[in-house]
Amino acid sequence: MRNLLSRRVRAWRLWPLLLAASALAVPAVVASPAGGATSGCSVDYTVNQWSGGYTAQIKVTNLGPALSGWQLGWTYGGDQHITSAWNATVTQTGNAVVATNAAYNGSVATGGSADFGVQGSWQSADPTPTAFTLNGVLCGGEPTTPPTTPPTTPPPTTPPPTTPPPTTPPAACGNAVICSDFEDQTGTAPSGAWQFSAPDCQGTGAVSIDSSVAHGGSRSLRVDGKAGYCNHAFVANTQNLSAVGPVLYGRFWVRHTTALPSSHVAFVSLPDSSQAGRALRFGGQNGALQWNRESDDATLPAQSPAGVAMSKPLPTGSWQCVRFAVDTSAPRLDTWLNDQEVPGLHVDGVPTQDIDQQWLVRTTPPRPTALRLGWESYATGDDTLWFDDVAVGSSPIGC
Repeated sequence: MRNLLSRRVRAWRLWPLLLAASALAVPAVVASPAGGATSGCSVDYTVNQWSGGYTAQIKVTNLGPALSGWQLGWTYGGDQHITSAWNATVTQTGNAVVATNAAYNGSVATGGSADFGVQGSWQSADPTPTAFTLNGVLCGGEPTTPPTTPPTTPPPTTPPPTTPPPTTPPAACGNAVICSDFEDQTGTAPSGAWQFSAPDCQGTGAVSIDSSVAHGGSRSLRVDGKAGYCNHAFVANTQNLSAVGPVLYGRFWVRHTTALPSSHVAFVSLPDSSQAGRALRFGGQNGALQWNRESDDATLPAQSPAGVAMSKPLPTGSWQCVRFAVDTSAPRLDTWLNDQEVPGLHVDGVPTQDIDQQWLVRTTPPRPTALRLGWESYATGDDTLWFDDVAVGSSPIGC
C-alpha cells in the first residue's frame, strides 16, 4: 500500500480514546405518514457509543410534500452534549437540538432522504431520542403547536406503518460455491481447495491447519501474521468467483489475538477484475475495521475521526462472525459484525461525507474473482488469527 497518509481526508494516526471502547449500534426509527399535516418524516438514528462519548448517523426521510429546506429537531433524555456535526448545522440549547440542512442537501423530494451526523459527549446517560420534528411538525404527523381554531372535522388518522423485523439469513451454506470448515484438511499444511499464496511478496508470516482451536468441529485455519512492509501470508481458495452474483455474499468466523493497530493491515483479499486483478481488501486501520481498494488506496470509511468512529474495532480472544455483501452491478457494499451492520462499512451509491465519499470517486463496481484469507501489514501489526466456517455465494449467508 502507498503511504498511510495518502487519504481523501487527512489520516488520523491514533484515536485511542474514541476506538478503545466497544461501539454499540442502536438504531431508532420513528416513522409515520403526514396524516394531513404539512409534512411528515421517518428518522433512522444510529449511535456508536463508548464510555463518555458517542457519534450518531442520522437519516431523515421526507414523507410529505417536497422540501426546499429542512430543520430536524429532537430532545435528548440524558446529558448528551454535541461537540461537532457534518452535513448539517447543529445547535443545542439545554437538551433541545436543532439540525439545519447544509447548502447542498436542503432539497428533499417526497420519499427522499438526507443524511447527517453528530459527535458528542455524555457523563451519566446517553439514551437514544425517540421523538423528532421536521420543520416544526412531529414525525407522527401533528404540529407541535396546535392550531388556534380546531378543524370542524377531525382528519382521518392513519396508523403508522409497521417495520417488519430484520430477517437474519440462514447460517447454512445453501448453494454457496465456497463452504469450508477445514475438516477435510488432514495435515498441517493447507491442501486441496486451499493453497498458500503471497500475492505481492513473501515475508516471515505463515499459515497452517490447527487442530487445537476451532469455531466448529476440530480444525481451523491458523495465520501467524508478521509486521513489516510487504509481509504477505495467505491461503487462496481455488474456486473461481467470477460468475457469483450479481451480489457476492461472504461469511467467515475469525478469532484475533491482538487488537487492530493504528497502521493498515488486511486479513481478507479479493482479487478484483475491475481493478485489473488488484485486490479489494478487508482489514483495519486506526484500530477499526475498514475496506481498502488497492488500485487507488481508497478506504471505507474515510480515515477521519468521524469516519473511523462509524466503524467498529474487532474484539480479540473470541470468535467473531463477519458477513459482507459486494454488489458487482452497482456501487453498493454492506458489512456486518455478528449480524449488526457497521454504519461506516456501508456504500449505497450516494456519497456520505467521512464514510464513502472517497470510495465512490471510482464508479466501476468491483468484480471479485477469488477469496484469500491471511495477513498483510504495512508497518506494525503482528497478529495470530484463526478462520473457520467460511462461505461465499450468491445468496445471503448468516452467522
